[in-house]
Amino acid sequence: MEPNFKDVIESFERRKSFLPDRIRPLFADLIPESPRSVLLYGLRGVGKSTFLIQRAIDEDCVYCSADSFHASKTPLYDLVKKIFQEGYAGVMIDEIHFASDWSRQLKSLYDDFPKKKIWVSDSCNLLVHQSLADLSRRFVPYRLPLLSFREFIYLKEGILFDKLDPENPSPKFQKDIAKHPILAWFREFVTQGTRPIFQEGEYPRRIQGLIDKTIYSDLPFYLGTISDNHLRIIKSILAEFIFSPIPTINISGMCSEWGLSKDKLYQILHIMEESELIRILRKKSDNRPNSKGSKILLTDPSVYHSLGGNIGTAREAYFCAYVESHSPKNNFNKTEIFASSNEKEFDFEVDEKTYEIGGRNKKPKNAEIVVRDDLDIKVRNSIPMFYYGFGY
Repeated sequence: MEPNFKDVIESFERRKSFLPDRIRPLFADLIPESPRSVLLYGLRGVGKSTFLIQRAIDEDCVYCSADSFHASKTPLYDLVKKIFQEGYAGVMIDEIHFASDWSRQLKSLYDDFPKKKIWVSDSCNLLVHQSLADLSRRFVPYRLPLLSFREFIYLKEGILFDKLDPENPSPKFQKDIAKHPILAWFREFVTQGTRPIFQEGEYPRRIQGLIDKTIYSDLPFYLGTISDNHLRIIKSILAEFIFSPIPTINISGMCSEWGLSKDKLYQILHIMEESELIRILRKKSDNRPNSKGSKILLTDPSVYHSLGGNIGTAREAYFCAYVESHSPKNNFNKTEIFASSNEKEFDFEVDEKTYEIGGRNKKPKNAEIVVRDDLDIKVRNSIPMFYYGFGY
């Protein structure tokens, strides 16, 4: 079958015309050296498609999505070969896991066209991780994290603040933010702004749609034996984490209630963690292959607010999300965060420092740093929570 080259080009031209006027500032730093081959991954709705379209324009490449009607009608290898034969410098392929036999076809394209650029992205993170063993020699992985508070302000207000080390803020930064309703902006950000889709309105409904698409469209790729009942259980587990003031589960109780084996439940938790629906926080001493950890938080803190969940847990989820991805030095791969070995002492440990998370009246316990969500300026060892949103 003749590749649908013209249709793919037409779709790309149409998408270019709808690029937003402001794009994430992180895009300029994410992949600065422009390697030949990239595997970009991250949650749905964080801007992977916009990033690839912009880079395709800049680098004389063609963008297409593997789940589009036109691209799905033709084997991936044949379509990309046609694009290369037309003289383009490369391709940017979105949602790669929808292409049949994609890992093998990418390897062949990489080997057969050594002077062409091949960048791909996916929201199906576990599938990407599983394929990296085969592709690691050829494709460099990059992770696109949630929108930062700094980026949110830029997209919404057009103001781009300097990046910040939250525990060592400059006097200039503190003077600059005092000129703006920073806490009001922060409340809007954590409730409906951690993904660029906030600009499209109806954020809670869109977040629910992205969660459903992850569960019903992405997760079935992970397990051949997953059933509709398992998908319903995943939604039930998520609801448990969203609304519970104590973010954990009783493994035996859940297995009994839902008729699951422990192995299956641990497998489901692993899938949810690798797909970045949840974050399982373990103590430093917990090295068990099957573990529910000490706390289980949602990866995106705005989900708690969008769906009416527990605000105290949302605070902890925010801290973990933005401490985890604070630095671009490791391609925004995850900084390790440990749950407290003693909840009476502190909440989390990161890089040998201890942290307690809460509101203005939160007692510091014995934590070295207290992170407060209603504080607007650093006071001794108390740091405003929004500071942690200025790392990128």
